[in-house]
Amino acid sequence: MRKAVISILVGNSAGVLSRVAGLFSRRGYNIDSLTVGETLNPEISRMTIVATGDDDVLEQIEKQLTKIVDVKKITVLPLDDSVCRELVLIKVLVSPEKRQEIATIADIYRANIVDVSKESVIVSLTGSQSKINAFIELLDGFTIVEIARTGITGLERGPKGL
Repeated sequence: MRKAVISILVGNSAGVLSRVAGLFSRRGYNIDSLTVGETLNPEISRMTIVATGDDDVLEQIEKQLTKIVDVKKITVLPLDDSVCRELVLIKVLVSPEKRQEIATIADIYRANIVDVSKESVIVSLTGSQSKINAFIELLDGFTIVEIARTGITGLERGPKGL
């Protein structure tokens, strides 16, 4: 089993997300993460899908995606030649006396404290999944109330594009 990051350029129209997600569900494939957003061209969106499977399953996913009318281009992002990132927001219960501890950990990881209330802080961090997981592990002594992760998005290195 291996993990693949698939970047798909699609027409920005109603129902395209449903058709792509339906392909996965009909075939019993799981989507580990999914992000979608417009490109520079508002008529085209980029979907980044992370899926896990053996080589045959991942090849089948790619072949089935090419059959969807709205799909313009599919790129399986090579792990060694791509930049992939994820965003996480983490709400942590923390007393005013302990806030400096959170701030110190955040500084080490280049995370930002984006909200402070009397009893909690919200930290924002962008990076690889391993960086985010390591940051969360360091918060082990604190009470994490909520975590919101965006899922992976990525681009292949170099001048290639649309």
